[in-house]
Amino acid sequence: MYHSKETVTGATAEICERIWLSIAEKRLRPGARLKEEQLAEIFDVSRARVRQALAVLESDGLVTIVPNRGAFVSEPGVDEARDVFHVRKQIEARVIERLIDRITDEEIQLLDDHLNNEREADQRGDTSAIIRLSGGFHLLLAELAGSSFLFGILRDLISRSSLITAIYRGRHLHNCGPDEHASLIECIRKRDKAGAMRIMQAHLQHVEDELDLTEEVPTTRDLRQALG
Repeated sequence: MYHSKETVTGATAEICERIWLSIAEKRLRPGARLKEEQLAEIFDVSRARVRQALAVLESDGLVTIVPNRGAFVSEPGVDEARDVFHVRKQIEARVIERLIDRITDEEIQLLDDHLNNEREADQRGDTSAIIRLSGGFHLLLAELAGSSFLFGILRDLISRSSLITAIYRGRHLHNCGPDEHASLIECIRKRDKAGAMRIMQAHLQHVEDELDLTEEVPTTRDLRQALG
């Protein structure tokens, strides 16, 4: 699911989730205008509820609200894309460092269960589930590392990473897959800190290497079609 740094529930959470997935699945393009009245009609909610959802998405860097013009899907540039992945590598290295020192066998089972869900989604070609579970795996690592601070930072970085990959990676490629996650879990199971950190860095570099940071942003698509 969509992981916001804000606490949202109900209709607001559903709106955020649908918009985020439409961005991540390349159905809603960067620069697309998010018209309040149209969103209110699509989701059958008030415009006040739509404004609340757009404010949450803005706080997570996925939406840009321009005074007197409205809300638009954000358009991160190449430099921002590189910055996000640079910072993410540092944060996830620290997550692994903390995690290895404290994780229990029962918590490793949670990682195994999550991996099984990823593999099932991959086998049935469920793009939405693949995207949710991929980011969710990294957030689960941060949660098990026991740092709410690192969890909050990583949640924001993953949201921004999803937007960046939606712009700069080919549609046929999805978020990081279960095979690389499986190798990481095996290092965690062995309490091999150096090995786990090495795999994590290679894993994130692989994701970044799949980005075409010379690619021009495609034109946007119709809002109703994207969210349908």
